[in-house]
Amino acid sequence: MSFAFGIGIGSQNQKSEWLEVFYQQPVLMPDSDLMEIAGNTLGYQGGNQAIEATAEQLKAFADALGSTAHTAQAELALKAAESNRPVAVTILETDDTASSTPEVYLKLHLLSHRLVKPHGVKLDGIFGLLPNLAWTNEGAIDLDELPERQLQARLQGRILEVKSVDKFPQMTDYVVPRGVRIADTARVRLGAYVGEGTTVMHEGFINFNAGTEGTSMIEGRVSAGVMIGKGSDLGGSCSTMGTLSGGGNIIIAVGENCLLGANAGIGIPLGDRCTVEAGLYITAGTKVALLDDQNNLVEVIKARDLAGKPDLLFRRNSQTGAVECKTNKTAIELNEQLHANN
Repeated sequence: MSFAFGIGIGSQNQKSEWLEVFYQQPVLMPDSDLMEIAGNTLGYQGGNQAIEATAEQLKAFADALGSTAHTAQAELALKAAESNRPVAVTILETDDTASSTPEVYLKLHLLSHRLVKPHGVKLDGIFGLLPNLAWTNEGAIDLDELPERQLQARLQGRILEVKSVDKFPQMTDYVVPRGVRIADTARVRLGAYVGEGTTVMHEGFINFNAGTEGTSMIEGRVSAGVMIGKGSDLGGSCSTMGTLSGGGNIIIAVGENCLLGANAGIGIPLGDRCTVEAGLYITAGTKVALLDDQNNLVEVIKARDLAGKPDLLFRRNSQTGAVECKTNKTAIELNEQLHANN
């Protein structure tokens, strides 16, 4: 059985190089019937491949799917056959390192469509395959071609709005997952996994290969590689240390029903029902004073020794400045009314 399949509508520059690809209905673990028909009509001969399909190929592919259960893919292929944009039919036989831009975009779509979770797909080497683009109100534009496009727009009495210059687009230009609220869509990148019931406020941010299980309140930063458990609350301007920014091989995660206070931060994974006081940033090497029920010092350890343990309260002593940790049996319960309309 193959790993993934997608019919994508893409953009290319004047050199016919892929800039980006939109997959409306990516398929995880496509069955053998779909792969056999792709071989018979699209010329697919195995491996990981992005095929730039012609209208005739797409129509033949759709016709062959007509006698199978893949009616949605057949309808999409027929619509793609009428596209005035290039069409990429991308097939991943295995989840190996990507070798083309359409392959990377298919993997990012799998994440944002909630078909795989962060760390559930191989993403090493993708930065070299993602061109840095101008993301505009007229789509993705090669940066070398941007000045001419801006001039053309002005001559026609229009303004070409450049929303960002980045390798990653915003997720909502490609997929809006069911049951979420995102106050500022520019702050959630394609490749984010946003669980049902999640609210992302204006200052919240979710990177690619990161996300939430659901019913979480995000007012801080969810960095690449970080997963937030259900019912957790990331307060304003708090941050999580991602694997791309100093986290090393430690996978940072936040358990269920946790609270990171405003301007707090973590460089260790948290277990369930943990609280980090506002303004306190904990790295793996932070010295932490363990306290008993009477607030007596038990021992001083490094924060990494508490990684993944549940029911902990991290705070800073307001008199001595020492970072302290106590057992916290009070779970954080998010206001249900905040998520009632997701």
